[in-house]
This record gives sequence, C-alpha cells and structure tokens, in this order.
Amino acid sequence: MFIAMNRFKVKPGSETAFIDMWRQRESFLDKVPGFESFHLLQGETFEDHTLFSTHVCWASRASFDNWVKSDEFKKAHAGAGQSLHFYAGPPRLELFNAVL
Repeated sequence: MFIAMNRFKVKPGSETAFIDMWRQRESFLDKVPGFESFHLLQGETFEDHTLFSTHVCWASRASFDNWVKSDEFKKAHAGAGQSLHFYAGPPRLELFNAVL
C-alpha cells in the first residue's frame, strides 16, 4: 500500500467552507486503477490555522504516479487556484510506503 497525504493550513473561520469544497468536489479517483480510499481529516486548531489533511490510499506507488499523470488528475485539480483564500500557507505533500 502507498499513501499520499496533503497537509493544509486553513485560515480560522474557513473550516466549514473548506470541508464543503471537498465534499462537493468531483475527484475522479474512483476511475483510476489502484485507488483504494480517500479521507479528509481535520486536526488541531491553532491561533493562525486549523490543520487538515487528505489521506489517499493506493495499491502501489505506480498507481499513484499513474494518477498524477492522468487526465482525471488534471480535471480534479483544474480549479485548485480558486480556493487559495482558504489557506494560511501552501499545502504540503507527504508520501508514504506502508512497511507493516
């Protein structure tokens, strides 16, 4: 299993709108071979942001790499720049291989 996580620092007061954006978003993930599951996680709230993370499980690193190169990825991320007002900083991509 391979896990791709994006961490987001969301500005205070934007949490509900951020969640709604993800809830309404067409991801196209289910159309890509090797996709296993997606979760949007809400973490701690600090003075300047609330931490969120997307957690996407893939069958393999190759499955994830194929997703990033796919037309579905391009369609899913086409409007990404329109939500910049939510963020207290840039998203941070973190990639993991399951070892146990």
